[in-house]
Amino acid sequence: MSYGHAVQDELREPGRALRRAIPEVYDGYRTMHAAAYAAGALDEKTKELIALAIAVSKECDGCIASHARGAARTGATESEVAEALGVTIAMNGGPATVYGPRAFAAFREFAEEADPQGG
Repeated sequence: MSYGHAVQDELREPGRALRRAIPEVYDGYRTMHAAAYAAGALDEKTKELIALAIAVSKECDGCIASHARGAARTGATESEVAEALGVTIAMNGGPATVYGPRAFAAFREFAEEADPQGG
């Protein structure tokens, strides 16, 4: 198991428990999330790349795993992710050189699952 799955596995049960405790908050968040990520002037892939860059900036491992998976699911390429992470490093400096590689590893993990033939 590598980075992306490890983080998601670690957060799965605590996340479920909190959702059960405050379902209205999570329902509101889910509605906002769906509206924010819906295709519009920007497509879903671009929005996932933005979210991944922000996740690295915020140093949020759970967010990184989620948006690396989202980037893979929406068809982002390794080059697109790398360039988005390059901008993140330019904007955030040293911390992004730690969290950027985590994001890149998570993306590659999820992309491999989406296309196990690598093509």
